[in-house]
Amino acid sequence: MNQNLSSYRIFYAVANTGNISKTAKELYISQPAISKSIQKLEENLGVKLFARSSRGVTLTPEGELLYTHVKSAFETLAIGEDKLRRSVALGMGNLSIGASSTLCKYILLPYLKDFIKQYPHINISISCHSTNHTLKLLEDRKLDIGLIGKPENHKNINFYSLKEIKDIFVTTRSYLHNLRVRGVNHRHILQNSTLLLLDRENMTRQYIDRYFQENHIFLADIIEVSNMDLLIEMAKISLGAGCVIQDFVQTELKTGTFVEIPLEIPIQKREIGFAYNRNVKISKPLEQFIQFYKENKQ
Repeated sequence: MNQNLSSYRIFYAVANTGNISKTAKELYISQPAISKSIQKLEENLGVKLFARSSRGVTLTPEGELLYTHVKSAFETLAIGEDKLRRSVALGMGNLSIGASSTLCKYILLPYLKDFIKQYPHINISISCHSTNHTLKLLEDRKLDIGLIGKPENHKNINFYSLKEIKDIFVTTRSYLHNLRVRGVNHRHILQNSTLLLLDRENMTRQYIDRYFQENHIFLADIIEVSNMDLLIEMAKISLGAGCVIQDFVQTELKTGTFVEIPLEIPIQKREIGFAYNRNVKISKPLEQFIQFYKENKQ
């Protein structure tokens, strides 16, 4: 667009009134200034936009063509302004949240279920990524808030702990039976199992790898998956021993679908919670969400 918006606003107003004097009063601009703006617009476009007479001005065919598009543009702007006013009046806004698919399913969705009842006009978008990726998006200011495992280094992140979680290894009774038939005793189950683990970019996997290294546990066979739900389903069909979060398999443990594998040295619990970039100005929707989860800690 080679013309500035004010030129088109003047053109639009003159076309609607058909009178330069009346337009001058509406826009609080002098008649010569309006005439000069129209003249300049016509010169730049290389066409006559108005036919002038003693009774006022009327659009030429070229002016009619331009008016159709200018009218549509200004009507769109008016709709946008109206939506913005209603958004402010209703407390609307946008909130972008990042979380792994597992934390989203088991932790975030229950929070959102109650949050949207209290703030129905806030538009929410969710991006499912690993904790490491979510932290990067927070750092790059591409997310408002993330649900993550507590990072070791979070100097630029405000972290609010929701709860502790415990990583355990589970498998089926039939898989354990097959290990016993092969002569594997309970102290060496992990070393002789096919382990079902999250991929190496996942913070949970990195945490478990450190556990293996610190306790000198050497692994025979590994199957890597991208999310814990898939890992749980693979463990259910006896593909191996899966590393899962205990809270997320309570039903399977109670029904006997899974058996927890005893570990001589338990895996230390870790924290999960909400995090946001402390260097970013907090928006109203984010402020409301922060207040909500602090008041409704599960």
